[in-house]
Amino acid sequence: MSHNFFATISRMKYIERWALMRNSRPENLSEHSLEVAMIAHALCVIGNVRYGRHLNAEKAALCGLYHDASEIITGDMPTPVKYANQRLKTAYKEVEADSENRLLGELPDDLRPAFEEIFHTEETDEDRYMRRLVKAADKISALIKCIEEENSGNREFRTAKAATEESLRHLAAGLPEAADFVSEFLPPYGRTLDELLTESVPQ
Repeated sequence: MSHNFFATISRMKYIERWALMRNSRPENLSEHSLEVAMIAHALCVIGNVRYGRHLNAEKAALCGLYHDASEIITGDMPTPVKYANQRLKTAYKEVEADSENRLLGELPDDLRPAFEEIFHTEETDEDRYMRRLVKAADKISALIKCIEEENSGNREFRTAKAATEESLRHLAAGLPEAADFVSEFLPPYGRTLDELLTESVPQ
């Protein structure tokens, strides 16, 4: 018997983000998810090394990879619509949960529990904190997109950038890992490859 889970997941590359915005370069869900996974992993490593936490960085990376998988079915709902009011927010959460369950239903019974843990199981304080870091990674990725668009001369993202920066400030206030990443790793985004490589050469 064949199962559709991974063939369906592979369609992330067809889901374009920022649908209401004029993009200088389109961004698809696969690109975004990979970036969120890498940043979420980094945030957990920062937490473990600098703040004495015991976070599962590898699980955080997987949660980042799958964090928007429901959008394969729902599409990327623009933020102004998704959070327009509490009724819409609640309704979208229900649609999102139904979509995730539909995806998980495409797995064989023996494999499903391992993926259910990635999608939504939260059993420990460490898991709950790790999920907050994945959300922060999602915001950081969105901010990176805004920076890239701004640097390309596209003013379309200026309002989104300000809103994302404000949201990230609130998140980072309770997540020192996110604050560290923003201060240490965000500034080089938007530089050319030559600039990045030149600046990385030891003097």
